[in-house]
Amino acid sequence: DFMQNKTIVVGAGLVGSLWAVFLARRGYQVEVYERRPDMRAKGYMGGRSINLAMSERGWAAVEKAGIRPEIEKVAIPMPGRMMHAISGDTTYQPYGKEGQAIYSVSRGGLNLELLRIAGQFPNVSFHFEHRCADVDLNSEKITFENMQSGEMVTTEAPLIFATDGAFSAVRYAMQRTDRFDYRQKYLDHGYKELTIPPAEGGGHRIPPNALHIWPRGNFMLIALPNADGSFTCTLFLPFEGEVSFEHLKNQADVKAFFQRYFPDALALMPNLETDFFTNPTSSLITLQCSPWQWQNRILLLGDAAHAIVPFYGQGMNAGFEDCTILDAMHDEYGGDWSKMIPDFSNRRKPDGDAIAELALRNFIEMRDLVADPMFLLRKKIAAALHEKHPSFLPSYSLVTFSNTPYSSAIAEDDRQNAFFQKVLTLEGIEQNWETNGEVERLFREWYG
Repeated sequence: DFMQNKTIVVGAGLVGSLWAVFLARRGYQVEVYERRPDMRAKGYMGGRSINLAMSERGWAAVEKAGIRPEIEKVAIPMPGRMMHAISGDTTYQPYGKEGQAIYSVSRGGLNLELLRIAGQFPNVSFHFEHRCADVDLNSEKITFENMQSGEMVTTEAPLIFATDGAFSAVRYAMQRTDRFDYRQKYLDHGYKELTIPPAEGGGHRIPPNALHIWPRGNFMLIALPNADGSFTCTLFLPFEGEVSFEHLKNQADVKAFFQRYFPDALALMPNLETDFFTNPTSSLITLQCSPWQWQNRILLLGDAAHAIVPFYGQGMNAGFEDCTILDAMHDEYGGDWSKMIPDFSNRRKPDGDAIAELALRNFIEMRDLVADPMFLLRKKIAAALHEKHPSFLPSYSLVTFSNTPYSSAIAEDDRQNAFFQKVLTLEGIEQNWETNGEVERLFREWYG
């Protein structure tokens, strides 16, 4: 029966286009509706992208969808972070062990690739420039506005997947139902995308195989490499206050601000002032809701269910992992959505909450702690303990280089923070950490 097999995906962003591939491979008829124009037709425009850091969970999903080789073409490995002090001195810190890296991918480039892949399936059809206008929660009907003609298009399907992002129209309809929990919280910080162009004659102006961070206490600049020799930079800065976006009113302000705090970056950014006033200042939101589903037939995935701040590089990875888990449940339940949907919503929610909290913690780590000698020492001790006891994984590695549920990773992060608090207060630890037998004793006592 054609109707039984029909699914609607609302939103053709990263998660929506990947999920369309998963559904198509299982033989579903997939109708994808997207508010924006077809990126494949007009190419990709920058402005608000934040490059993404693809890590293990993201790779596991594209691998399972059978599209890993296509995605590898657009990814650049970053085995560590490079910290830039105001003096211009740099410190390099590996993310994991030898051979482990996170991968820089452009949001637009990746989205384009996923749309192309999904579009090759005969059972996937896209409807661009269609805005979700109404979700009838009492029937299977959903209405879109054709933004070209203004006409309303009502369609129906027994399964609707909402991958329409943090400001999801489908979730908004669910929010008005009884006992739907919802909370959103904005950071006091905003972000602005900037660019380091390729060097004269091509190539990168600073080492490409690292995520560059200029940590400055309450604010920071980061840069991720692109294949064309450029870097996509993001300035994270409070909206208001002593050092903030509100004080950067004209080109002279911006130049003086960069001269003071990021002099080595300023030298690499010939278009800084233009970029700064062309690109929007965007806000950062954490969003939590429950349940993620309605009547076992509408399901929220990705940011629509659990939007987080970008500081652990896990937003896309978490959304992609939603797809992997749901796809595995399809086998587990023999395709019975009436069981899969509520079970997924219950099972996955604690992980969504955990990664939201981990991302907020990592913000503090990136902007303050990476410049702190004790923090660098902690990283060294953790790496040495992992060498000696391979089953001990630093919490960063659990999140980034494993598929351990986020809820287990945050519990482990709490345990590790308590352990390192003890270790770092040992007398003379900065000088004698390699020979101090107390470290090993505390570790054995703690780790069991």
